[in-house]
Amino acid sequence: MNLRQNLVVASLVTVVTTVLFGLIYPLVVTGLAQMLFPDKANGQLVERGGTLVGSRLIGQPFSSPGYFRPRPSAAGSGYDARASGGSNLGPTNRRLIERIRTDVDRLRAENPGAPVPVDLVTASASGVDPDISPAAAEFQVPRVARERAVPEHSVRRLVAEYTRGRRFGVFGEPSVNVLMLNLALDEQYPMRR
Repeated sequence: MNLRQNLVVASLVTVVTTVLFGLIYPLVVTGLAQMLFPDKANGQLVERGGTLVGSRLIGQPFSSPGYFRPRPSAAGSGYDARASGGSNLGPTNRRLIERIRTDVDRLRAENPGAPVPVDLVTASASGVDPDISPAAAEFQVPRVARERAVPEHSVRRLVAEYTRGRRFGVFGEPSVNVLMLNLALDEQYPMRR
């Protein structure tokens, strides 16, 4: 083969593989995902009353004392999926130690005598984790129940209902999706204004 033939073959291979793997394959996979798993393919978006309120996959801040709060976020300006990532602060970093100490003190004042779950004071690797542990949800029950003027056992029942077990009974840890739990709270026990 001469240089010209090699150039023609290389160009054809480039065009064919670009069209096949850069256009056709992504369109087929996207189409199949839309047909078979539309909720997951579209980011598991949650709407209420025709209004988009969030995604089950991305954490968001809840500052009102009548809501369950997620893990702290180190993503961008907080829960910014475009800036997902941890803080990269090591366990001996003074800023991290002070932030955790401040958070622990605030949480102990909110629920004296109860041990503070670690996920309420540490950010996840992504900074936008939508879930908390059942222990973190349980820790917040007294505050949420008090703010909503609801018996604690009613809020605990709701937490138990929204607690997901291990995947296939083996993988991961039990978790509670904060957005879904807070939406259920609003439906069943609306805040009194």
